[in-house]
Amino acid sequence: MQQRTVLFDLDGTLTDPREGITRSVQYALSKLDIHEPDLVALEHFIGPPLLQCFMHTYSLSEARAWEAVNHYRDRFREVGLYENQLFDGVIELLQLLQSQGRTLYIATSKPNVFASEIARHFDFARYFKAIYGSELDGTRTNKVELIAHLLEQEGLDAADTLMIGDRKHDLIGAHSNGLQAVAVGYGFGSLEELAGERPAYHVQTLAQLHQAFVG
Repeated sequence: MQQRTVLFDLDGTLTDPREGITRSVQYALSKLDIHEPDLVALEHFIGPPLLQCFMHTYSLSEARAWEAVNHYRDRFREVGLYENQLFDGVIELLQLLQSQGRTLYIATSKPNVFASEIARHFDFARYFKAIYGSELDGTRTNKVELIAHLLEQEGLDAADTLMIGDRKHDLIGAHSNGLQAVAVGYGFGSLEELAGERPAYHVQTLAQLHQAFVG
């Protein structure tokens, strides 16, 4: 993995947002009179675009799904984004990559305003040249579009850029833009989901990811 530029997904790759996201989804559903007591059943909301998740999981119209997204954001912006934690070893990994002279970016389908606040609050924004997320109106929630936008805005060479993520959307976004991808197994994507996209590299733990860059 000699690429000089590295893109990181946020949820499930740098941080464990399980509590904040699932509780905010649960809150949004309750506002629509849909009651889901099992937070584990909502973990599949971590990673993919929220609007599509609400539509597909609960057979909601687009308009109704936007209502859910807005209720979700009401709680998430005040409480949920702080119900989060960095995975152990992330800071050490970012420091290693920085010491190697690599340029780092965050590429997340989460709205940029939320991603930037999370990176600020948990004090890892300083390791990244820029944070690229979606817009609140849903623009660039698709990882293919997001990564294409990032490459264009930053003038990056796809052959010298690596994408690291825990869901198939990260791998699809990378491959569609000519990037090699690293699938990480400690996030929220299953082994089957990730293997199905044939990433160039597949690591199970953050320690293994760290070691791959050392070697």
